Amino acid sequence: MINKVTLVGRLGADPEIRTLSNGAMVAKFSLATSENYKDRAGEWQEDTQWHDVILWRNLAERAQQYLRKGSLVYLDGKLTHRKWQDKEGNPRKTTEVVASYFRLLDGKRDGDDSGSNPAPAETGAPASPGANKTDGDDLPF
Repeated sequence: MINKVTLVGRLGADPEIRTLSNGAMVAKFSLATSENYKDRAGEWQEDTQWHDVILWRNLAERAQQYLRKGSLVYLDGKLTHRKWQDKEGNPRKTTEVVASYFRLLDGKRDGDDSGSNPAPAETGAPASPGANKTDGDDLPF
């Protein structure tokens, strides 16, 4: 069985960073992916989907350092579902992508829109041994 998600999209806001009581860092952000298509009338339409993304520990630290609102990011991870209760005690369900790897694609860093100050190309820990492609491999698409 496989649970794998691959997304390329733009951050809707700067990552929210928290440090838990056990010292683990977690980052959360929304990622927008868009698809363009022609409708029945022949007009181009854009369908944008928003994905909640979670990064843990060293990935969260790197997200804090390099990711900003509008950053173009490639990421791999897995789809997860959580059940929880809101403040009023109502049951809620959340679907999230827990990322195991990300790569900054547009080179923006610290508000620099020129791309002249690129972040490291590869950022993340492999989900399995030998899966980290730090040798300059191209994206798998």
